[in-house]
Amino acid sequence: MKIAELARRAGVAASAIRFYEEVGVVPAGRRLANGYREYTDADLARLRLVVALRRLGLAPADAGRLAAVCLEHGEMDRDLMPLISGQRAAIERQRADLDRLDAELTDLETTIDAADRATRTTRAMPTDPIRVLFVCTGNSARSQMAEALLGEFGGADFTGFSAGTEPDPVNPQTVTVLAELGLDWSRAVSKSVTQFVGEPFDYVITVCDRARKSCPTFPGEHNSLHWGLDDPADVEGTDEVKLAAFRRTRTEVAARLRPFVELARAGRP
Repeated sequence: MKIAELARRAGVAASAIRFYEEVGVVPAGRRLANGYREYTDADLARLRLVVALRRLGLAPADAGRLAAVCLEHGEMDRDLMPLISGQRAAIERQRADLDRLDAELTDLETTIDAADRATRTTRAMPTDPIRVLFVCTGNSARSQMAEALLGEFGGADFTGFSAGTEPDPVNPQTVTVLAELGLDWSRAVSKSVTQFVGEPFDYVITVCDRARKSCPTFPGEHNSLHWGLDDPADVEGTDEVKLAAFRRTRTEVAARLRPFVELARAGRP
């Protein structure tokens, strides 16, 4: 095959092939009597592998070396092993990021649906604040952060509450990461979700899977949402590592709250 067909089948520009040949990433095709180069299926296989490795972040030379090892079954270059391990770790990070993005998009879709339902529900006094209850297992971190940040983002339009299915004392690092935003949460106490049964809410939002399964049923008309957030208290390590986990959770809570606030406001009759 000629270089144009090779480029088309590999999904790259012909100029990229010439570059790879010039720097020794792939061998040059056999030159014919008319001056053109001819390429084989083996050349295509090597080029496709090089392109795939480049998309994973490998430098041209490293991609060429690894492709040669894979295709020629020669002696493994030990210098490539850390490179392969690093790429595997990068792929796992990308997968985790995609999983988080998928969860956030799902949360956003359900929030939009809830806001749409709210526009079709008649509130007795639509000027009253929107009442929101956040529920997690211990009411020590995630739901406390959500309650605090709702007050910051939503202002007088919202009244936030938080509770736990199995209440634990408020985690000191929850207080610390909220204080970093200027929010004094030092007097907060954990509460049982059972004490809120019978109260009216516009939204009941569970922020962990365990709480979702064991959360009691709240009577009356309200929208139930679920935001699956990891518990930062489960992270092990130094105090700084643990504090970083609480900061990540704070960021994730804020990322879900901001669109929720705007959509819930827009959904008021």
